[in-house]
Amino acid sequence: MAKKTKEARIQVILECTEHKNSGLPGTSRYITTKNKKNHPERLELKKFNPIMRKMTVHREIK
Repeated sequence: MAKKTKEARIQVILECTEHKNSGLPGTSRYITTKNKKNHPERLELKKFNPIMRKMTVHREIK
């Protein structure tokens, strides 16, 4: 029988960095997955913020 392996992909939450500092109500968050073996550091992606109506940097939160 084959050995059971640990899952390399984990689910992470991305939160807008600019929205937090702007003082506007609400939050812009996205859920995605990443491979924790290939990318052990926090993930940063440019995503659309519907409240601010522009592309902003979203960073992984824990």
